[in-house]
Amino acid sequence: MFKRFKESNNKILFVILLGAFIGIVLYAGTVTAIKATDTGEFCSSCHVMDTVYEAFSRSPHGKLDCNDCHAPTDSTVNKMLFKARAGMGHIYMNTLGASRIPDVLHATEPSVEVVNKNCISCHQYTLENVAHDSKGTCIGCHRQVPHGLGIFKSSDWHLKLNIDAAR
Repeated sequence: MFKRFKESNNKILFVILLGAFIGIVLYAGTVTAIKATDTGEFCSSCHVMDTVYEAFSRSPHGKLDCNDCHAPTDSTVNKMLFKARAGMGHIYMNTLGASRIPDVLHATEPSVEVVNKNCISCHQYTLENVAHDSKGTCIGCHRQVPHGLGIFKSSDWHLKLNIDAAR
């Protein structure tokens, strides 16, 4: 009886340890993948982002990762869901929809919302100390800042938001 109990405990312990090991490996792999896909090097691996990354790397925000601005920072779950949705769109556009990629890339509405929240999150104290009477988004006035002060922009880049700055 005792021998049978001991054997079943060993099996349970083995399953628990195996499950814990698999969980740790999956967690470490996920964290590593999320961190790797946040970087400018990863984003610039698509040729359409070459000039954007070049300009960004010379900007005041060049030390940040792309997803410090372009993905939600409020929770890991929101960040992962947003990145998965955006990533699927990017994969589609760079494979099946490659002929429809515009020369000038504009942020989608969900992306504009995320970027605006992240701007406010990082620059909260500036907003408290400097008058901002704009009724639009942060990038409505400061669009040229994160991507290099107009280094690569074509003349129609500013037209969508009616911005004359950094031409």
